[in-house]
Amino acid sequence: MTVPPSPTGGSGGGSPDVSRETWNPADEFDTPIAAAAERAMQVLHTTAGQLPRPPHRRVLAVANQKGGVGKTTTAVNLAAALAVQGLKTLVIDLDPQGNASTALGISDRRSGTPSSYEILLGEMPLQAAVRQSPHSKRLFCVPATIDLAGAEIELVSMVARENRLRNALAALDESDFDYVFIDCPPSLGLLTINALVAAPEVLIPIQCEYYALEGVSQLMNNIEMVRAHLNRGLIVSTVLLTMYDGRTKLADQVASEVRRYFGDKVLRTVISRSVKVSEAPGYSMTIIDYDPGSRGAMSYLDASRELATRGTSASMEAQS
Repeated sequence: MTVPPSPTGGSGGGSPDVSRETWNPADEFDTPIAAAAERAMQVLHTTAGQLPRPPHRRVLAVANQKGGVGKTTTAVNLAAALAVQGLKTLVIDLDPQGNASTALGISDRRSGTPSSYEILLGEMPLQAAVRQSPHSKRLFCVPATIDLAGAEIELVSMVARENRLRNALAALDESDFDYVFIDCPPSLGLLTINALVAAPEVLIPIQCEYYALEGVSQLMNNIEMVRAHLNRGLIVSTVLLTMYDGRTKLADQVASEVRRYFGDKVLRTVISRSVKVSEAPGYSMTIIDYDPGSRGAMSYLDASRELATRGTSASMEAQS
């Protein structure tokens, strides 16, 4: 029999209750499983085309030079949430760690495998490196391999080094994908600059913790520099609060500060801390596939709907 979590979030014995995401204190013990199953069925049987297609392909760089804020988690789960709702989505993995590729089920990432490295160096067209995720017929990935670790050094001496990814994306047909997410590394080097030059929009994940806003001003300065010299259409269209812990006052304070700074660019949906979301990459899955009935999956589905419904105005602003 499942022991209900205590008010502090633990089980009756004091240990963390990993099933607390789907437990409703108003229900009996068997109800959480039924409720989670019902939510999962709603996700897995979402009617294709429920979300509006953007008027133009939306390309978003998921960037924040601070590590551990949920960039990769945000990129892959938003992409999977959009795909399950009928939109064709591509994730370009620009992080040499390749975590986005792993989460999307791309297991073959040996050196020499067609990847973002070859695209940046101009050795192949982007379409040649696109791989379909085994979890969805509408979800695709350009994987990263260990070769990408040396790309910044090799790009230094190349002509138009900041425009490599933008030129590669320009070769894709407008109708190939509805959304493209570029998962950036936790730095402000040439890989991230390539993403900011290629993408009209920036999505910034910010975790609700003490050092959340540290470095955001530096990121904004870099975005302004890219806008001034390399990509005049670049805008910060979306900010997503991640790793929210409602038990702490600090999380609310950080959220309030972020909303005060960025205004209506911050999504109303907040991504709470979640055991399930953390577990999913270990099984080469997004949370949408790993546990579609969990709170984490519901949160990313809500965030994806909000992102899509905001799409028209954001796309028009980026185009102007």
